[in-house]
This record gives sequence, structure tokens and C-alpha cells, in this order.
Amino acid sequence: LSNLLEIFLILLIPLSITRTFGRMVGNVRQGYAILGTMALIWIGFTALMMWTEFAHQGPAFQEAGGAFEGKEVRFGIGGSSIFAVATTLTSTGAVNSFLSSFTGYGGGIAMLGMQLGEIAPGGVGSGLYGMLIMAIIAVFIAGLMVGRTPEYLGKKIGTREIKLAACYILVTPALVLTFTALAVALPTPPDSMTNTAANAVAGSGAHGFSEILYAYTSGANNNGSAFAGLNADTQWYNTTIGLAMLLGRFLPMVFVLALAGSLAEQKPVPATAGTLRTEKPLFTGLLVGTILIITGLTYFPALALGPLAEGLAS
Repeated sequence: LSNLLEIFLILLIPLSITRTFGRMVGNVRQGYAILGTMALIWIGFTALMMWTEFAHQGPAFQEAGGAFEGKEVRFGIGGSSIFAVATTLTSTGAVNSFLSSFTGYGGGIAMLGMQLGEIAPGGVGSGLYGMLIMAIIAVFIAGLMVGRTPEYLGKKIGTREIKLAACYILVTPALVLTFTALAVALPTPPDSMTNTAANAVAGSGAHGFSEILYAYTSGANNNGSAFAGLNADTQWYNTTIGLAMLLGRFLPMVFVLALAGSLAEQKPVPATAGTLRTEKPLFTGLLVGTILIITGLTYFPALALGPLAEGLAS
């Protein structure tokens, strides 16, 4: 019960802020559409995590009834899976089990939750503005489909707004993937214990790559959880993860504020018959698809080298 209560409290404020948003824009249904998007992603991730942790193949897993390694018997597989999804889809960073001991797919699901931008529901405030950036991109894509200038909440989405939104969604993946690539590719001197990946990773192969990818994903996305097999207390990781934290957590805020200022300068335009209704279930589905496609195109090659390869090999 205490575990479920903590999960509830982790999700409470980020989810409640969607109603606050609806009241601020004068239409609570706009907030409910964002809430529905967050809920769909959270439920989907939880279902996938439960499935991969309970139904993992192999005689040891089948005898134990699931993937029990690294999990407390107080919480079991179910309680640990729900907690892991809740804390990686938000910016909590807490754990009640060892994420590095999850199955290959399970670790990948936790990683992907952060790579979405921690928007389902995300942190206190940061999840909402991340989701609104995705909403602007979804509206822009819908406008391209019908050949109409996109609008969101009575404001036109023009070239300037899309450039700022694009910068927002690109800065964190650029940091995560660049630092991960450098950590894997740069040579490590044989007598050094303070440089790159080779001397700091406990796992090997795909899991070792996942440990590195997870470290930078967690640092840049304002989470703080980790795959315990990585010894991040080295000069290389202290420096690069610190840079990922600094740039990945503050640069997106700059682009969000710039975008907010650009929209605030505009005069509202009245809705017409051709305006996309952003409080409808259709928009919620479009928004979910936009989020998954953008993140998938960005991170899929790296995920294929790490958790997906590990999951397929097990």
C-alpha cells in the first residue's frame, strides 16, 4: 500500500497541472485532451513493462514466475514495474528495484520513458510544457496534411514557432547521443581508470551499451535514476554527465520561454470551420502518434544497439 501511495503522489501534481492549464486558457477540455494523452502513454508503458517482466522467456524466469532478479519481495514484479514506469515517465529518479536487473526490454521501456522528454506526465511543470511543445508540432503536422496554416489555442504556428519547437526537441537527443557515442568510441589508455567507457562498465555487449546510454539519458532528461552496473564516478563521466545535465535541463527552458513570448505577441485569431479542434479525442490520438514517431525516429538506432539487442538475445 505504501508503494502504491508513493506512485500516486509522484503522479498527482504533474497530472493535476493539466486542469490548471485548461483553466488558464479558458477551456478545461483542452487540459483534458493533454491529460488523456499523458494517461494513454502511461498506461501503455505500464502494460508493456508488466508484460515483459512477467512473461520473459527462459527456464529460470519460468520457474520463478517472472523476472525476480533485483526486485524486493515486498513489492514483487508488478509493484516494481509500475514504480519504474512512474519514475521514468516523470522526473522523480527514485527506484524500488534495480533497473539494471530488469529484462532487456524492461530496461529499454524505462529508458524510452525518459527519452520521450518525460512528458507523461513528466515533472512538476516541465512535463506540461514538454507536452505542449509536442502539441504544437502535432498541430503543425496536421496543418501540412490539409494545406492550412496551423493554429493552436487561437495562435498561428509560423516559421519562428516551429524553429523554436524544433530546437527544443533536438537539443536533448543531441546531447544524449553525442556523449554516448563519444564514451563508446574514444580509446581508453590501458593504465587509466578515469576516462571513458571501457574501464567503467560492468556489463558487456548490448547491456554495457545500455548502461552508458541510460546514464546520459537520465542526466540530460532531469531524472537521476541509473543502471547500477556503470561506475560513473570517473573524470570522464563526472564531466560529460554534468555537461549533459546543465545543457539538457536549462537550454530547453530557454526555447520554451522564447516560444511562449512569440505566441504572446500574437493577437488571437478566431476559430473557423477549418481549425483543428485540439480538445477532441482525434487530436489526442494524433498527439500520441506524433510523440512516439518523433522519439522513435530519434532514438531507435541507439535502442536497437542496446536494450532491443539484449532482449532479442535473451
